[in-house]
Amino acid sequence: MKTLFLLPLLLVPADDPKAPDAYKVKLETSKGDIVIKVTRDWAPKGADRLHALVKAGYYDECRFYRVLPKFIAQFGISGTPATSAKWKQMPIDDDPVVEKNTRGRLTFAKAGPNLRTTNLFINLKDNSTGLDGQGFAPIGEVVEGLDIADQLFSGYGEASPRGKGPTQPKIYEEGNAYLQKDFKDLDFIRKATIIP
Repeated sequence: MKTLFLLPLLLVPADDPKAPDAYKVKLETSKGDIVIKVTRDWAPKGADRLHALVKAGYYDECRFYRVLPKFIAQFGISGTPATSAKWKQMPIDDDPVVEKNTRGRLTFAKAGPNLRTTNLFINLKDNSTGLDGQGFAPIGEVVEGLDIADQLFSGYGEASPRGKGPTQPKIYEEGNAYLQKDFKDLDFIRKATIIP
């Protein structure tokens, strides 16, 4: 009988180009436009990563796959599995929490220490009491369209078994094909751009 040895997944440390000190990202969503002002001093590694992802077109056609009213609106898994897989293997280190997770702030989600990649959430309420102490560092805030974020489709809730929503592993595996088939009501980002 042969023994199989599984090699650990090799993660490549991120080396994103330095972003401007402040910049705006426009998310053209299926519900309307959301504009976010990113301030690099709040979380430099996060600001650099978002700038690189938007310039690469990563968030175009990305679904808001986890929207929990009066909590968060989460997005950030590419509709193309190969694109998601590439960026998932380049995590960024954590930034210290400088600003609070108040309503309208944009923050990277993470799978553990120093494991932020592409997933972000908009705080739909003041979540500072619960999230600041867990190391979630906001990188910017919605300056236009917070009412649009409040209207994003939330009917699926959490992923199974706590809700009827999509599971992240399956989104990574099948991308938008899975979401369009089984979760057709999800709102999405048509295009994300850096704006003046």
